[in-house]
Amino acid sequence: MSSILINALLSSCHDPDTLFNTLCWPTDSWPDTERVEALTTFIDGIGKLPQSDDGDTDKVAFSTTKRDIFLPKVESIIWTQCLPLLLKVSDGDGACKGKRVQDGRAEITNAVCRLLSVCINTLCDTAVSGRVARTVLPSFQLPDGDTEEEHPGQGEGRLGIDVAIEAMSVILPTLSSDEELTTSILSSALSCIKTLSDALVSKITVRLIFTLLNCYSEERIASTLQFILQDLCSWHKSDSSNTTSPVVTGRTLLCLTALSDYLFSPAKLQQHTLPQSLSCTRPDPRRSLQFWRILQDGLTHRDNVSRKRALYLLKRCVALSEDEALEFPSSSVSSEDNEEIIFRWAPDRSKLLREFWEDYALVMETLEENQIHVVRPVLNRIHTLIQTAANDSQGVSLFHPSWLLGVYQRMFHSENKSVMREGVDHLLELQVLRRPAFALAFSQFIVGPFMDVMSESSLFHRTAGQSVGECPELGVKLQVFMVTFFSSLPQENRGPVLLQLVQRLGSQHWCAVPVLFLSRALSHLPPCPLLGPDGLQALREVLRCTMITHQVLLRGAAQCFLLNTTLSLTDVTSVTFDDVFSLLVHFRADESLRRGTPLWNQLCDWLADSEGSFIPCDRESADGTSTSTSPERETVRGYVQHQMEFFLRVPAGADQTDSVPDPGEAELLAKAILLCVDIEGRTQRRSGGEETAGVSGGMDSLFRPLLDTLSRLHTNVYLPLRKTDKSLQLLLRLLQLTPARHPAAVEKEQEDSVTVSMEVLVLGVVEPIQEFILRRLSGELQELCDVERAELYLSVLKEVVLMYSVLEWNHSKVQEAYFPRLLRYVLRILEADQIPSVAGQVSRAVAMASLAMTCEVAALGVFNLQSESTILLAHLSSYFYSPAPPPAPPLSLVHFNQSLLKPPTVDQSTGVSEQGPLLQDWGRMAAHFIRDQWTCLGYGRRIGPPGPLELPRASGSLEAAIEALSLLPSGLVLPVLDFMASMLPQVALSEEALCVEAVTVSWKLVLGLSSNPHDFWPTLQGFVTMAFHHSLLELTVDQAPGLTATLQQIAVELMELSQAKTGVFNLLIQHCCHTWLPSDPGSEGQSQSDAMFSSALLHPDILAEACVYGPVFRRDQRLIQEVQVFVERLGEKCAANTAVPSDNRDDQFPRVCVVAFLSRLQPSNQLHERLMEELVLRLLKKDEAISKSKQRYYSNSLQHRVKNRVWQTLLMLLPKLRGEFVGTILCRVFEAGFVSNQASVKYLIEWKMVLILVQYPEHIDRLWTCFRVDQEKTKTSICTFLSVLVHLNIIMPQLKEKAVQWRKALDVILQWCFSHNFSVRLYALLALKRVWGLEGARAEAEEGAGGLGGLATVVKACLHQAEAMQSTGNASKNWTRIQDHFFFGVFHPVRDYSVETIFYTFPSLSEVFEDEWIPPWKFEKLVDFSQSASLPLRNPVPDLSQIQPGDWIQQDKGDQDGEERWAEVQKKMTPWRLGIQEQGPELGLVPQQRAARLGKLHSALLVVASLIDKPTNLGGLCRTCEIFGASGLVLDSLRHVSDKHFQALSVSSELWLPLQEVKPVELADFLQLKKREGYCIVGVEQTANSQSLKDYRFPEKTLLLLGNEREGIPANLLQLLDVCVEIPQQGVIRSLNVHVSAALLVWEYTRQYLPSTGVKSD
Repeated sequence: MSSILINALLSSCHDPDTLFNTLCWPTDSWPDTERVEALTTFIDGIGKLPQSDDGDTDKVAFSTTKRDIFLPKVESIIWTQCLPLLLKVSDGDGACKGKRVQDGRAEITNAVCRLLSVCINTLCDTAVSGRVARTVLPSFQLPDGDTEEEHPGQGEGRLGIDVAIEAMSVILPTLSSDEELTTSILSSALSCIKTLSDALVSKITVRLIFTLLNCYSEERIASTLQFILQDLCSWHKSDSSNTTSPVVTGRTLLCLTALSDYLFSPAKLQQHTLPQSLSCTRPDPRRSLQFWRILQDGLTHRDNVSRKRALYLLKRCVALSEDEALEFPSSSVSSEDNEEIIFRWAPDRSKLLREFWEDYALVMETLEENQIHVVRPVLNRIHTLIQTAANDSQGVSLFHPSWLLGVYQRMFHSENKSVMREGVDHLLELQVLRRPAFALAFSQFIVGPFMDVMSESSLFHRTAGQSVGECPELGVKLQVFMVTFFSSLPQENRGPVLLQLVQRLGSQHWCAVPVLFLSRALSHLPPCPLLGPDGLQALREVLRCTMITHQVLLRGAAQCFLLNTTLSLTDVTSVTFDDVFSLLVHFRADESLRRGTPLWNQLCDWLADSEGSFIPCDRESADGTSTSTSPERETVRGYVQHQMEFFLRVPAGADQTDSVPDPGEAELLAKAILLCVDIEGRTQRRSGGEETAGVSGGMDSLFRPLLDTLSRLHTNVYLPLRKTDKSLQLLLRLLQLTPARHPAAVEKEQEDSVTVSMEVLVLGVVEPIQEFILRRLSGELQELCDVERAELYLSVLKEVVLMYSVLEWNHSKVQEAYFPRLLRYVLRILEADQIPSVAGQVSRAVAMASLAMTCEVAALGVFNLQSESTILLAHLSSYFYSPAPPPAPPLSLVHFNQSLLKPPTVDQSTGVSEQGPLLQDWGRMAAHFIRDQWTCLGYGRRIGPPGPLELPRASGSLEAAIEALSLLPSGLVLPVLDFMASMLPQVALSEEALCVEAVTVSWKLVLGLSSNPHDFWPTLQGFVTMAFHHSLLELTVDQAPGLTATLQQIAVELMELSQAKTGVFNLLIQHCCHTWLPSDPGSEGQSQSDAMFSSALLHPDILAEACVYGPVFRRDQRLIQEVQVFVERLGEKCAANTAVPSDNRDDQFPRVCVVAFLSRLQPSNQLHERLMEELVLRLLKKDEAISKSKQRYYSNSLQHRVKNRVWQTLLMLLPKLRGEFVGTILCRVFEAGFVSNQASVKYLIEWKMVLILVQYPEHIDRLWTCFRVDQEKTKTSICTFLSVLVHLNIIMPQLKEKAVQWRKALDVILQWCFSHNFSVRLYALLALKRVWGLEGARAEAEEGAGGLGGLATVVKACLHQAEAMQSTGNASKNWTRIQDHFFFGVFHPVRDYSVETIFYTFPSLSEVFEDEWIPPWKFEKLVDFSQSASLPLRNPVPDLSQIQPGDWIQQDKGDQDGEERWAEVQKKMTPWRLGIQEQGPELGLVPQQRAARLGKLHSALLVVASLIDKPTNLGGLCRTCEIFGASGLVLDSLRHVSDKHFQALSVSSELWLPLQEVKPVELADFLQLKKREGYCIVGVEQTANSQSLKDYRFPEKTLLLLGNEREGIPANLLQLLDVCVEIPQQGVIRSLNVHVSAALLVWEYTRQYLPSTGVKSD
């Protein structure tokens, strides 16, 4: 309200109080904003009126009396109007609830705060403003646990925090003189900064802190800034170790950036504007170490805004330092302060410093791009930074190394793995780390952020140029780096840093690959005493926790490397034998530390060399006191002897019902004993003594306490049970760690002296051991804990029986005395009625376990056929198939799946429950009881009477087996599957439905185990053996349609499972190939072999799928496989290769297996011939299906790989095929030549054509027919047939009428020499040159009737044209390359025909990815390959293998130097283009699959752009759709994709987005089809009924139809639209570019359906 209006009102209103009261509002009401503003204007106007005396007649003036009356009313406005209204505004659920003013909350707040400001200014009373400030101040004090979202000011008398900020900001200007109150307000504001949101923090900084600073004098400004700076730095320092530190860093940076103009005001400016006494008083943040810590934390912050703020502050610091031109810090400060100095400035070196920080800022800003093609060009600036920092040698260093760490940490945090990899590579090659000072400065970074980034498995992928099996480049660099880094560290720091690094390995979950290569790098460190007890403990944690879930071979290899690390880096003078052996026990014998390996021998030598240096162990004497051994020397033997004594020391009164002791102690002692024995044996051998005698004597003294205990087992009934258990545990582990000699090896001259000596020693106690175990098994085991004890006894008994089965006297006693006695007792217990007590049920469980173990021993051939044991076992069938008691049916199988009776859990006399620990293992015992039954049943089927069971019993047995699968845990079903394998063939025809159920249930069980590798593979092997039994494979569809269909379906599902789980299909194809064509047929007759092979004709799909098998694995899966190959290539250098058995899970194994199978087929066998011809037809059908498919066909795509495998197999089978059959398929081979194929497929087809014409030259005329096909159809595919003519010199010797055929070749070639296509002309000219060079045929043609006439002139002119290319730039290069290409140069189609060339050399020379190359050693090592003269395994001539790969067409990609290429890269134009080769086999998938491999999400949005015809718009639209995750893009023609204008804007997005072709004339039908599929058709068009984009909610299934650039959507399609959407516009021009319009709608759709996580922003 203007002053004129105020004057008018005051002049016309005799009583201003009336107007004042009118403008005020009741306390309980909510005024309009206009009313508040009117009152504000009125009070402001009154306050500005001139003051007059009471008698003054000036109407405009305001008398003193009236003012005195008016001022209290103004103050009352504050307390009765302003503050209550602000409280209401703060209370969102109060008076304003439901009112429209809720939306104008900020507006009313500002109006009230203006009124408050006017009132305070009118009063001019600091006391009033102070009271108001103290009233508002509590609103800034947040109660514990509150956050800004909870609006803590909503309590009684407290304002909301945002309202309080606005209110306090208008009060502060009047409080500048009240230092105590302003300091309290400042402290409260800083407290809020630490807890509120960023938005409110910004508001506090701007509205409160800025207001205070603007009101203060320079001295107060300086002290306030010092207070703020100290508070923020202290907050950051105190929180630096907490998880919230990133939040603290971001918050402090926000405040410091806001205050930067105050903090970094140049000293010169202050000196010019202030008195000398007050100048230069503001705090300098540069002098605070914590300030630089904040900046460095900010530069590596995860939040890009915080990084931007930190870099801004750094630039301000550098600019201020340069402007001041002063030394920083000053020499006086540097000498007095011992704090670390991170930032320095020297005026005399300002140019060097400025350039350093400019480069630093450039690097940090560039790293924000997150794109490798943008980052890579500035990496040389990092070298400059490092060299600048490293070469600074004038006094103290100007550049602290921590600044360089920030660069690397930023790269490590990058979302782009390529940038991350570049940062890791750069750090690993950092030469400056050879300097001790830099190495020490980097040490904490290495054990921290560097180790964190090294846990990323993807960094270890092999680089371009590396072959499968090579150590990844990063692994090599890591090894060199670790050696360099630790060698450069000061000696006193190496141990602590190594300890921290090992502890980091054990402190988090690591994938197998990083752990493997880090362990390998540590194992190459120079020998040095660095690891003490803490280091060995840290290694134990790595072995015990970190690697427990890793793949077995990689885990074993990592164990080997870690053991090498232990041997080379342990400080033996600071550790005890206990420390060492407690670590060694974690190196598993079946994974790494296996006796007899070089690693084991290396460990023996290390212990022998160091045994006098270890710290003596604390010993516990017999009376329980602690003693130490002699400090001079402790030997391994002395340690082992003491451990043996301590191990067998058991108090006489020990509880006889204890559970079995922990086997870990026995494991440790057994390993220590064998190491001790081998150490002494190796020492004896080196000294030239008799090893066997020395070992025997040494072992006797070591084993004596154990042997004494074992010898008394049977006779001393008072021997503590715990002692017998421990002695048997130790014996068992010793026997397992020293494999028993096979009977066939007994006569060999060279024997393991330790094994021989152990057998001799144990032989003396074998009889009491057997007697004791048999006695215990025969009725003494009656407690629940005795079930586990029985497992120990049976394991020992089995090992002992197998070890001494070659000794006739012991063998006879075992099978005629011990086992018959045990079997009679067992059968008596099992046939007796069950007693529902713990003792009775434990007896039955032990009896069944004993019977199962006996069957396992008998299955190994230990018992003679006529022995009493075998006779007793033969009665198993009568037990299990005995008739049931009268109430049950006579043929019911009561002893199948017989369960134990759970004893009562409540004592009948006391009513107390006994469930507790007594019966906690009941379920496990019951499951093993059923499992043992099926073990016995399986053996009984093998030794039972020949012939099938009666049908009712057979079907009943199978039903019981199906029931057992549901009863047993998945890991115990192998005996059931083994039994089913023998039963299914008997009932397959009569009980087909039952067989289908059995196979289906078994398969579901296998699938359920897919995440449990320990049980999955054995179960899968048992299932394959059962379900694909040769008898079942022989069934035809007519005989058992349901069963055959089920097997076929399972085979398909099994192949699908193999796509995700390597090795699944390997088991099936290996089983089938061995079943159909055994490599060792033995005594089987030809008729029986043919009968088994004939089943292969019923399942050719399995063989066909094996021929083209090869899943495209995820990058992580492929990495595991490649690293496993690397480990295998290490051979005996890595003990894991000896300890871990090969599992044949190579993804190339199915193809290797089927090729070996096909190599053994004989063309003379009609069955073999039929199978090969059927297989050829199926493979040709697969190739034709891919060729006819509209799916896009990329290099190294899955389609390309399948076609390549098809033609490799066809080429390999060619020599075995009949000539008549070859003639029938030749037309299909030629037809394949007309298809647009990738280079590798084209070469194979051409090779096959050449070989066919060499073997069957009568078909040459069919080749000439191919050249008469319409040129429009052939296009560039005619090059395939011209390539065949390049090899006419190979075919010509086999042809009749050579001159005639030569002339035909010349005629067809010449017509293509003038093709408009450059590639065709090149092929034709090359063929012409080669054909013209056939001197014999040419001479014969010239001598013939008519000679060549003028043809010779034409040919010479063409050849001259070819040679003239030598001076035509790019054409010259192509002409040279095609002549030097391997297929037209070194390659000889007949001489080089071999498996090696087909499956290894050709793929390697044809730009096929390396995982498609099958090296010949796999055929030699993995399978039984049958070589022949017509199909040799290896190429007899090495010429092909010595040339470099490359295709002459693809080599036009560019010859520029790598640095030149990168220098010209444009941002956001070519990142994908340059990264395509790095994507690997992902490009082999369809776009949806490729995108899924990268974790990319797709929406249901389909964009139809068939009406758009400009390639630039389509290219940009393609890019937009791909970026925002559209499900697909529809074009009028896919030919747009090859347009250079399209590609310029699409930047390869077409590779990741599904594209579809729909012509404009087909759009109506297409839209109607999509409507039926549930799509909502949305058109981008301005119509009368169009909906605004800002209001429209897209359905999830939306089809977005875009109009033509000029006409929009045609009228005939408008009625098909469900809705039209238009974009709100403000300008004069009412039209947007169609791509821009589409981008806006696509983004709006994406925004509405934007997932809450996983979305990257640009």
